[in-house]
Amino acid sequence: MRKTALVLSLLLAAGTAAAQEKVTVQMKWVPQAQFAGYYVAAAKGFYKEAGLDVTIKPGGPDIAPPQVLAANGADIAVDWMPSALAAREAGVPMVNVAQIYNRSGLMLTCKKSAGVNTPKDFKGKTIGVWFGGNEYPFLSWMATLGLKTSGANPDVKVLKQGFNVDPLLQNQAACVSTMIYNEYWQIIDAGVKPDQLVTFFYEDQGVATLEDGLYALAPKLKDPAFVARMGKFVAASMKGWEYALKNQDEAVKIVLAADASGASTAAVQKRQLENVAKLITVAGSPKMGFLEPAAYQRTVKVLLAGGSDPVIKKDPGPDAWTHAVWNKATGK
Repeated sequence: MRKTALVLSLLLAAGTAAAQEKVTVQMKWVPQAQFAGYYVAAAKGFYKEAGLDVTIKPGGPDIAPPQVLAANGADIAVDWMPSALAAREAGVPMVNVAQIYNRSGLMLTCKKSAGVNTPKDFKGKTIGVWFGGNEYPFLSWMATLGLKTSGANPDVKVLKQGFNVDPLLQNQAACVSTMIYNEYWQIIDAGVKPDQLVTFFYEDQGVATLEDGLYALAPKLKDPAFVARMGKFVAASMKGWEYALKNQDEAVKIVLAADASGASTAAVQKRQLENVAKLITVAGSPKMGFLEPAAYQRTVKVLLAGGSDPVIKKDPGPDAWTHAVWNKATGK
């Protein structure tokens, strides 16, 4: 009898393991609180509870989510919408299936001593800009200001910025790209006083674009089974985000455990998560992860407003996003 029970138990366990559907998700950057919800969902077993076997692939300076998706290196990826729409126009059919961040944390941080107090002062200055898909909001903003960023005599000299703030600290640039939850605080930690800086939030300048969203490829979304699987992933990820925002100290420990480099600290990641929380719809909201069509249109409008060299040359239309996955995730 005991032997029969043991066999049945083993068969049940094997069946449960076999039922786990595999999902690979590509992050936009290395493990940090910017992606806390995904790491928490994995660590707390939310993905397993949903019947998923999830592999989280860290990003990095040489990893572009659109390229990973195009090469079938992931089922779904975290990316900024400017990068995704530019890639879509270039032939990678990326589709937004959920929008986790609904506010932008992107900003330019400038030294007052460099003579920058308003956007009018950008002319003639060197400004550090991230590339790899992150340059698009900046280029669009400069175009709306009527400032050339290329050619023999640009109005603004663009310095290809590494993912650090060294150009500002070493006076190589008047301004650098920063996120409110990350690089801005690196400047402060380096000893620069807040009153020595001027910050320009893209949100305040009317040129904010949507940042961390989840993207999949259009052909795959034609498969109902894939849509259902992504719905499970999004639901479990949102559960992870809700838990992370309510239990930030525990979430920070989980993020640090996922970071093999050991380069960060609990204090840095806690500060990052506190600021990330300001960019996400309040935990538990029925709209968490929902892409607002109006926000999508605002992003498209900003990206099209690039003068003679816009980020995208035509409106991608409604095919660039879908609520099908979010509806599955929320049972709509």
